[in-house]
Amino acid sequence: MSWFRALKDTTRSGLSVERQRLEPLVALRGAAGLAIVITVSLTFFGPAVAASSAFGAFQAAIATFQRSWRPRPELAVASGASLGVSTFLGYLTGGHLVPFLALLILWTFLAGLSWAAGPTIGIIASSNVAMMLVTITLPTSVAAAAGHAAMMVFGGLVQAALVILFPVRRWGAHRDALADALAAEADYARRLRHDPVAPFDGEPLMLARNAAALTPRQARTRPAQLHGTRGLAERIRPVLASLADPAVGVPDEGPERERVRELLGAAGSILDAAARAIRHGAPVKVPPAAVATFKTPDTGAILSGPAKRAAARLGSLLRDVLETAGAHPETQHPETQHPDTQHPDTQHSETQHPGTQHPETPETQHPEPRNENAQLTSPALTRPTLTRPTVTRPTVTSPALTRPALTRPTLARLLPIAAGAMRKEVHPGSPILRHAIRVSAVAAVGYLIGTALPFGHGYWAPMAAVMVMRPDFSQTYSRAVARFAGTLIGVALATGLVQVARPGTGLSAALAVVCAGLMYLVMRTGQLAAQACIAAYVVFLLGMAGEAWGQTVLERVVLTLVGGLLAMLAYALYPAWETPRLRTWLADWLLALGRYGAAVIGRYAEPDGGNLPDVREALLAARTAELAWQEAASRARTEPVRHRGLSRAAADDAEHALQHIGRVEMLMEAHLPEREATPVPAAARLAKALSTATEDGARAVRERRVPSWQAVRDALADWDGEGVPDRVVRRGAGLLLEALEELSDALDTDVPPITLKPDDPPAPDDPPAPDDRDLDDRKPEGPPGPEDRAAR
Repeated sequence: MSWFRALKDTTRSGLSVERQRLEPLVALRGAAGLAIVITVSLTFFGPAVAASSAFGAFQAAIATFQRSWRPRPELAVASGASLGVSTFLGYLTGGHLVPFLALLILWTFLAGLSWAAGPTIGIIASSNVAMMLVTITLPTSVAAAAGHAAMMVFGGLVQAALVILFPVRRWGAHRDALADALAAEADYARRLRHDPVAPFDGEPLMLARNAAALTPRQARTRPAQLHGTRGLAERIRPVLASLADPAVGVPDEGPERERVRELLGAAGSILDAAARAIRHGAPVKVPPAAVATFKTPDTGAILSGPAKRAAARLGSLLRDVLETAGAHPETQHPETQHPDTQHPDTQHSETQHPGTQHPETPETQHPEPRNENAQLTSPALTRPTLTRPTVTRPTVTSPALTRPALTRPTLARLLPIAAGAMRKEVHPGSPILRHAIRVSAVAAVGYLIGTALPFGHGYWAPMAAVMVMRPDFSQTYSRAVARFAGTLIGVALATGLVQVARPGTGLSAALAVVCAGLMYLVMRTGQLAAQACIAAYVVFLLGMAGEAWGQTVLERVVLTLVGGLLAMLAYALYPAWETPRLRTWLADWLLALGRYGAAVIGRYAEPDGGNLPDVREALLAARTAELAWQEAASRARTEPVRHRGLSRAAADDAEHALQHIGRVEMLMEAHLPEREATPVPAAARLAKALSTATEDGARAVRERRVPSWQAVRDALADWDGEGVPDRVVRRGAGLLLEALEELSDALDTDVPPITLKPDDPPAPDDPPAPDDRDLDDRKPEGPPGPEDRAAR
């Protein structure tokens, strides 16, 4: 992509306004906390302290809006406390240029490294550094600086208290994550009816897993509907794929395929019903039409083999989902009607973008199931053909229900973990380290330029730079454009209003609260509106503190433009491009898939498990590697650099091949043998060959070579010689080899050599025609054979 197109795309992204569901109650709560802090500070301490405490409350409220699974009060307290400490230390050195620059460089460098601990910590740390550049100008003595810092902590405590006293969908983010996972699988089931090999995006499942990690205090108060369902959702996906895939299931057409389509449609309706119930905290309303589909007794007569086992297992898992989500027996009876029941083909899907919030409803409005472990009778899903006559995996021994709950460290224990993650990024070539160096250098240069210019309030330049800089190219440039345009709008409107109305301290404080509330309301719609509100908020807040209004709109905009240009120039001069690292991400994904496939195939050789790697852990590692690749590829598409050995077409083909590999391995996982099943000795050799071949293949991908799968091919040849007691794993192994060879073809980007037929030399004046046939189809050079003579 050229620089012109990259700048055009990032500009469009920065100026865009997205349609998102607004959260007025949460915005009102944040604005109310800010108003309380300003009122208390104005009453007892004066305008200057009120401005400092307002910055603390403002930043603490922003922290509660971050997409984090951690309790919101912890984020508010941490944000207010860190801003208070930064302000106090900044004031102590603010009177001397060299010490303050050293502190600014150190603070911004640590804020840049904090992105290694996660985007939430990175955003809070970067915002605190930017706010510190403003707040250090407010105190007039060391004692006053300590008082200002204490009031910033007080602002964070007020916001945390309001979150506790007035919860708005306390578990809303966790409910949405789990509901999104179920809704994504419902949509997947419907797409499989028409496309048996439809792709599936595993991001909703990974988000649900991240949401399931709780602190000890969260685990004690978690709603019953959030127990166990996520593990069941992860097990449903491979069963849906195995039921629909013709390779291991039923033929493409015929009565078996029609029955499978009916089951998939009914499964989608049931999963959507569970998703709606979990999202809103209400009892499950099971569609009778979908229940009747699973109650039909002729499924066992129509389906056979792997498809019959998959249908039985799907019915069992769906029953467990309904039980965990809180379905009552009367809601599962086929004759029970509900107003919103629709045919599976027209059933409304709950699928939506992860993180989208539904209308704010306190969780106390919806009753929770009294006992999520209660054995609810489900006459609709306990028909004779779905009582697992051939599959004997009882629900009580399900890994989803017996595995220990995921734990999230407390805030105190998080500090050493974050410090360890930051230390790991301190090495040459780390994009996080390069970001930390960029942001610290830009902050220092911006502060010096802002101080040297005759505008006054030179902190606007480094503040703008720190606020817009991110570790990747597209976000940095798009935020820089949005920051400049938003500042132009916000400062112009606020300064014009101030010059016309001449508001006093009280009215300036009220206008600042209004701007903050608007920012909380529209901050998810895009950077342009949010930056305009922030700029106006700072203008009114500094006016409340007694700052002179002599600084014109042009001067404020020029300093913001300087900061944005410095941020953009820094990334161009000292970049951390993702495009050259695509092969590394691709190799990591291939290696993770190889380990996952080896764990699955090895289980056929040792059905009792033995000392084999855990299939579930290998699957999660493969999903993590896939998401990392997708994020890297998405960032690389916006970068103005040429590919280095991996073109966009080759990357897309390789991604498709790896997704095919993961899908084949998932199909084999869906039919793992029972512990008492007959072992398949050849599977052990294949698992070892696959593990070794993918390790060598990952090394070849990093070194820009084409991987070879001869070891896997030899293992399959030996397998064919000794018989195949399990046709699912043998058929899957053949599909796996085809997918691996597809990956090699995608990475083989060398131009094939031009060959000429010896019996048909070109004319002297004509250029030789290229041979566009596949290399394997070309005839070897040599004397013409009988067919060639006949052709003559």
